[in-house]
Amino acid sequence: MQETQALAAVAALDEPTRRRMYEYVVRRPEPVSRDDVAAALGVPRATVAFHLDRLVDEQLLAVGHERRTGRSGPGAGRPAKLYRRSDRQVSISLPERQYELAGRLLAEAVEEADQTGGSPREILTRCARERGAELAAGAQDIVGTLEDNGFEPRVEGGEVLLVNCPFHRLARTHTRLVCEMNLALVEGMLDGTGGDGLGGDGLRARLDPHPGFCCVRLTRD
Repeated sequence: MQETQALAAVAALDEPTRRRMYEYVVRRPEPVSRDDVAAALGVPRATVAFHLDRLVDEQLLAVGHERRTGRSGPGAGRPAKLYRRSDRQVSISLPERQYELAGRLLAEAVEEADQTGGSPREILTRCARERGAELAAGAQDIVGTLEDNGFEPRVEGGEVLLVNCPFHRLARTHTRLVCEMNLALVEGMLDGTGGDGLGGDGLRARLDPHPGFCCVRLTRD
């Protein structure tokens, strides 16, 4: 769902006039009104209102209300809608990558190791497993959880192959560390789901790297 929403947000900026308005708003030091945008870009106010509100719907802009006259009370007029960049961050990666998640897990491990003197690698493994369980909480099957988190699972003969590695570039340069983190993350997802969704005995995650696949595979042996 997050990827779908991100695609919709990016698609909203494909319209040239709307993109110009977005760029104008985010470059201003203060929130701007529809009249400001219309005057700056030479676009009719009704068109400006339509496009700005579409950007608000996609959470690319945030809107507030303010009386610019400085007056209040009866006769002060209606507050103007003022637009600014929202706090939402949008990124698209095809195939899906999760470098922000990797960075967060690595940062948590380093900070805790600095505070406790523990092994960063062991802490990273624990943090990844805990995060995997959180991501899978409430899920009914492991395949759906893996799909939601960018692994592109493929069920073959009762096993689950992972076609995509969400940490692909990191895994190429820091293979052992990242693969161990990835394994712990998937193990946590298995812990957090209500079942594997495939029937039979439960699956377990193990490292089994093959070209063109994630280093983790889910098997029954």
